[in-house]
Amino acid sequence: MNFHVLTLFPEMVENGLKTSITGRAIEEGKISIDATNIRDFSEDKHKKVDDYPYGGGAGMLMQAQPVYDAYQHVVSQIPENHKRRVVYVTPQGYPFTQRTAEQLAKNDDLILLCGHYEGIDERVLEEIVTDYISIGDYVLTGGELAAMVMIDAISRLVPGVLHNEMSAETESFHGYLLEYPQYTRPEEWHEKMVPEILLSGNQKKIEDWKLEEAKKRTMKRRPDLYDQYFALHECKDKLMLNKTLNMDMIESINRGRAILIARDGNDVLIQDKETGYFHHSGTKKDFFMNLPKEVRLSIKKIVLHQEEMVEPVHKLLNLQYRLVCYQSVYTPRERLPITGLYRADGKPTENGVTIRPLTMEYVDEVQYTYDHADYQKVQDKDYIKERIEKGRMYGAFVGDELAGMIGVHNDDSIGMLYVYEKYRGKRIGTALQTYMINKMIDLGWRPYSQIMVGDEASTKIQRSLNMFLSKTPIIWMGQD
Repeated sequence: MNFHVLTLFPEMVENGLKTSITGRAIEEGKISIDATNIRDFSEDKHKKVDDYPYGGGAGMLMQAQPVYDAYQHVVSQIPENHKRRVVYVTPQGYPFTQRTAEQLAKNDDLILLCGHYEGIDERVLEEIVTDYISIGDYVLTGGELAAMVMIDAISRLVPGVLHNEMSAETESFHGYLLEYPQYTRPEEWHEKMVPEILLSGNQKKIEDWKLEEAKKRTMKRRPDLYDQYFALHECKDKLMLNKTLNMDMIESINRGRAILIARDGNDVLIQDKETGYFHHSGTKKDFFMNLPKEVRLSIKKIVLHQEEMVEPVHKLLNLQYRLVCYQSVYTPRERLPITGLYRADGKPTENGVTIRPLTMEYVDEVQYTYDHADYQKVQDKDYIKERIEKGRMYGAFVGDELAGMIGVHNDDSIGMLYVYEKYRGKRIGTALQTYMINKMIDLGWRPYSQIMVGDEASTKIQRSLNMFLSKTPIIWMGQD
């Protein structure tokens, strides 16, 4: 990901960010930070960039011309196919939150404009800015510190920056809960002991303790966040009445990805922060009619969990059928045995099979494979590239040859299973599915997949691994 900062003090930005985790990420090529000096684009012989405001008032205002020319210089270096946003860092913007960071992290390039003096000429802001963002209700001497705060928070969400795929998912604000207390050596300090449960080695009890402590801390320090957490988990209790059918919604809540949009009795509507998809479970035919108009207009893609809701959603929201799938859920907490399928140490089995993450060199091969598979015409190259970049696709190799692949979709469901014809009948598919189930369990997640209606080969593998299929399907709908 590339950060471009338009500033009067480029050294301040570069010196502040080229250390610690962000500095390491720059060295490894995970992110880049380019600080452009707006003063370099002034047409004034003294490099002046400010002037008095029309209409009077205290202080000086940054002029439009040098800001615009600096912006054009940066844009000229960004590939046209890159997703980009232009953020003006200002106390008049909407609040910067973890969710804001997650949304901005989905871009290829972010241009952050740092104001000074009394601000910037409104005309250039209207022409180039896409987002107005504030880090708090206070005033700084300039936007550089705020831009650095935002870059730090967003960088942590870029794949590979933290060197730990779980770190960004378990820290403060994940799932509306603050982070639980943490301790390191020594066991006793100032006559205070590390909680005994953390020394027990009982991982289930430790995880339960962490959750309870996170809830206590959130309730005490951020009751506003706790109210949102509590409301979501009340909905989860309703969804658990048919947990196999509703597993995608349940896991979205468990993994801190869900936003509660509306609830009416047993009807629940959430939105997944990562995919943008809305998910509804319930049977009230007038549920969507009773939503605020602005909410209805925002629903462009949705997963329905009851077939009787298809007609009212089609009529009211003008959404069409896209896909019909069964949910497939692995319910035990124990890992599956791997004997003969693959080795945990990454070495080849007796038949030469290894499973490892796919790298970018396989993007074209994977894309070609899915394009020519009868039942896998839903993946585009950008999606495959993004899954590989995030370490969410794995290949089964026989020697150096790719024999099959599997991935984790952006909703965290297991999918994209494919085995090349010459390797079918050798339990490659079973090995890949087992690998992914065990990986999910190691992460503390409930493994689940979505199997297209009529996909008998995948259904057979799922059932052989004791995965339970929902009795009725879920329906994916969207605009044409």
